[in-house]
Amino acid sequence: MSDNDWPVLPHLPLEKLSPRVWRVEGSLASGPLKRVMTVAKMAGDRLVIHNGIALEESAMKDLEALGQVAFLVVPNAFHRLDAPRFAKRYPDAKVLCPPGARKKVEAVVRVDGTYADFPSDPHVSFEVLDGAGGGEGVMIVKDEDGATLVFNDAIFNMPHQPGVGGFFLKHLTSSSGGPRVSRISKLFLVKDKPAFKAHLTRLAETPDLRRIIVSHHETIAGEPGRTLREVAAAV
Repeated sequence: MSDNDWPVLPHLPLEKLSPRVWRVEGSLASGPLKRVMTVAKMAGDRLVIHNGIALEESAMKDLEALGQVAFLVVPNAFHRLDAPRFAKRYPDAKVLCPPGARKKVEAVVRVDGTYADFPSDPHVSFEVLDGAGGGEGVMIVKDEDGATLVFNDAIFNMPHQPGVGGFFLKHLTSSSGGPRVSRISKLFLVKDKPAFKAHLTRLAETPDLRRIIVSHHETIAGEPGRTLREVAAAV
């Protein structure tokens, strides 16, 4: 692909978190917000790319060396920036999204199904979050290291940021300052607060939970179950 077809914004290296989970953190064109791509390995060395970020070609080759890119997951109606590029690069991969996001995702990229169409696999599964109008879900990855939960905008884990952008994120959207459901998510994502809280609380009891990856900023690795219960209680 040409640089015009595959524009790359600054990003960190591909980071291995467990035998079946990798993470990449990248920048956006403006502002302090960071975005995160997660790669999960299914049985048969098939890969799931959650919230794809266009990487430098050497990093893409490292990713492709992990296995066959089989599924491209667009995790909500707004995380679509690089989805068309990934779909073009991997025409045989299935593009999935939450059911409530399908109409908006289809406006920019083909969609082959929703989370309900993800096949049964011993290592990777998806759930649509209760109380979120079908607009968001969670990817669950299990391997010998334990369990990993991968959220999108339902949960943020961002330290306070400098400058005008940081002021906006802290005081207006309440997105920064550690693990939380942001004010924006409470207003526009959460449709049924008790159902949403209950689902987060159930996920907090995931056996052998090792980490929670979010699509903006830092992984929650210290006592992830307790942290998720606290986040749910504060919704």
